[in-house]
Amino acid sequence: MTAQPQDFTPPSPSMPEKNLRAIRAALVVPQDREAFDAGLKAVLDEVRVSLDLGALNDFVHRWWISACDSVVDPGGRRQMHVRAEQILVGEPVPRGRPWREVLTARGVEL
Repeated sequence: MTAQPQDFTPPSPSMPEKNLRAIRAALVVPQDREAFDAGLKAVLDEVRVSLDLGALNDFVHRWWISACDSVVDPGGRRQMHVRAEQILVGEPVPRGRPWREVLTARGVEL
């Protein structure tokens, strides 16, 4: 059984389905898959205690967005992780475009 909103319609055939298996398969960056696996374990532990599937629905939705981004721009996902690592170790990171501009260019309405 997958936890999905009833009114969900995939935006295009190339985007992953909104289920755990398809989302994980679409994650091309190892750091994303590792974070997904760790997050899934944590959210399943939470659901086991709370018996509330809302947390799982939220997890699926958030990771589906990342999976769609991986399909659309795998190089961008990789670069995001490179920059995050640079920031974590204190290296200077050049500024990119504002996130609103990036999302608008990708057709996301804000």
